[in-house]
Amino acid sequence: MKKTLFWFAILAVITISCSTEQNKVSVSVNLPDVNLTQEEINNGILTPEILWKFGRISSPQLSPDKNKIIYNITYYDLNENKGYTHIFGIPATGSEKPEQLTSGSFSCFNPRWTKDGKIIYLSTETGKSEIWTMNSNGKEKTKISDFDIDINSFDISPANEKLLFTADVKLDKTPQEIYPDMPKSNVIIADDLMYRHWNSWHDYAYSHIFVADYNQTSLNNITDIMKDEKYDSPLSPYFDESEIAWSTDGKKIAYTCKKLNGKKYAMSTDSDIYIYDLESGETKNITQGMHGYDKYPVFSPDSKKIAWLSMETPGYESDKDRLLIMDLESGEKTYLTSDFDYNVSNIVWPIENETDNIIYFIGGINATHQLFCININTREIKQITDGVHDYQSFTYNENSFIGMKMSMSMASELFAIDNTGKETQLTFTNKHIYDNIETCKVVEKWVTTTDNKKMLTWVILPPDFDETKKYPAILFCQGGPQSTVSQFFSYRWNFQLMASNGYVVIAPNRRGLPGFGSEWNAQISGDYGGQNMKDYISAVEAIKTEPYVDENRIGAVGASYGGFSVFWLAGHNENKLFKAFISHCGMFNLESQYGATEELFFVNHDLGGPYWDKNNKIAQNTYANSPHRFVQNWNTPILIFAGENDFRIPYTESLQAFNCARLNDVESRLVLFPEETHFVLKPQNSIVWQREFKAWLDKHLKN
Repeated sequence: MKKTLFWFAILAVITISCSTEQNKVSVSVNLPDVNLTQEEINNGILTPEILWKFGRISSPQLSPDKNKIIYNITYYDLNENKGYTHIFGIPATGSEKPEQLTSGSFSCFNPRWTKDGKIIYLSTETGKSEIWTMNSNGKEKTKISDFDIDINSFDISPANEKLLFTADVKLDKTPQEIYPDMPKSNVIIADDLMYRHWNSWHDYAYSHIFVADYNQTSLNNITDIMKDEKYDSPLSPYFDESEIAWSTDGKKIAYTCKKLNGKKYAMSTDSDIYIYDLESGETKNITQGMHGYDKYPVFSPDSKKIAWLSMETPGYESDKDRLLIMDLESGEKTYLTSDFDYNVSNIVWPIENETDNIIYFIGGINATHQLFCININTREIKQITDGVHDYQSFTYNENSFIGMKMSMSMASELFAIDNTGKETQLTFTNKHIYDNIETCKVVEKWVTTTDNKKMLTWVILPPDFDETKKYPAILFCQGGPQSTVSQFFSYRWNFQLMASNGYVVIAPNRRGLPGFGSEWNAQISGDYGGQNMKDYISAVEAIKTEPYVDENRIGAVGASYGGFSVFWLAGHNENKLFKAFISHCGMFNLESQYGATEELFFVNHDLGGPYWDKNNKIAQNTYANSPHRFVQNWNTPILIFAGENDFRIPYTESLQAFNCARLNDVESRLVLFPEETHFVLKPQNSIVWQREFKAWLDKHLKN
């Protein structure tokens, strides 16, 4: 149930009736009580409680006749501390009043259209995740699967004659099976690495792909195409169904898998693209010898070629995502985006344009994500959209597109885009919120760095901004470390919320972030305490000269690598540039981080290697710059967050930092969430997190 659990951790929501009391602004459909109270309306700014009232859309699907779009909306209920996801529909021309197609105290997700215009989807109505169908109006719901375990994801073949689905297959013995006379024992026994990953212990099961005949009422002749293989597809920890694809003729399935175990798995990014032939039952690895990540296969309209995303450098998880295609008859591979120094994602090779030889994709450029197309014959690339936004996904629609877009000022919504890039908004999921709160202004600044380069820095201004006043400011330190500070709308590190608390937010795209070329992205590896830290200071020094920034009231906050950055800055704050720090799940002692994390390919590449390799100059320089080596210099109040189920950066890193702060008599506070992971996802825990975050900054930057 790996994918299902991951889905609910991110997207769970509760469904109850809407209030129509006079002091509330009503949502137009029968959804959870996500209306704003009169007090929230009068206040007029974003709060943590309002952030949890946002509807979160996902999985848009255009109907075969191009007349209707179905998609998921997820809502949360703070009182219940949980929630569910359901399916909604709108005309392809858009609507402010979506039609709710599923409802109940369970979740319905992964919607897909059948050729005859019905909807097929996953539902937990029976207590298990099963495949159901319904009419396009939500009527005549019918369960068609009766599998003995949860189905995590599925996709229907182009001819609608077969289904592939993923489910977890138990292949390893549990300790209770090893010791049957100890059935109540609670123990983990490991003989090799990857016994835990991101936020869960290995559960003795593996995500496998199954294929079955589909006759619109049931599944028959179910076959595990990875039978007895102790590997996951899609890959852990995200189990993204986009890593699996049908060929357009329905005769083959391409899938992503890293067929390694134990230490080899932990040390490698060598995933491959495999093609399973339904007629022969044979499986072929088409990327053998390519040792970086290979993911997200997409077949050409005639099924004679295949495209996918490929990283060249082994062990480098943030290498450039390149667009490759392969002629399946000759085996010839072509690197299409060699002259495009940016990442590619979301490949769309539309069957409607069979003779056009055009592939569409999303590219990250200058901290935005835009739609592009490439001619596979000439390799000419054209940018279709432009603007301060992030496109997250899109579907081709007869020389136009349906895309899901967000920005720092707007949560994800659906838009129609024509071939000139002109956009028309189709969904208005959170209009009832935007109509009653002030949106904070986002300003683009280009800052000169210490090595005379230009760095894009977003500056987010407080509500009712008055340029004649002086405001406290906070430096946002990005995680990743290679994750762009793009136009994302986060439900955790939300810039609108930070600014609404009365702060100027400084968010630089420092060294080590994609979207500014491969060199800019790669520079950070092996240089954790180096140029990127200077970039942070350059951003603060530049923005603090603005007349509206109080240079005596500046803090620094960040999570993951951003948390590391905060710890590092705390040890190099001799001039008291920063008056308060907040670190969430940060790396503190790089030696213990190396020994305790699970994806060893990451620390081998980014830290340079193990700390015991004394002849490795890059690694030794990294460990010499570990934040714990400068804790004697800490002189500024610091708040530290952590989740006990964080296996990416174990929570003991935060405990070490807090203990050292207290031993050095630095004012500090530890907020530990025993059930949370690298992220705080439970609604009430998140509210506590936000309240502690605000209170700490207010105490040290406003008083």
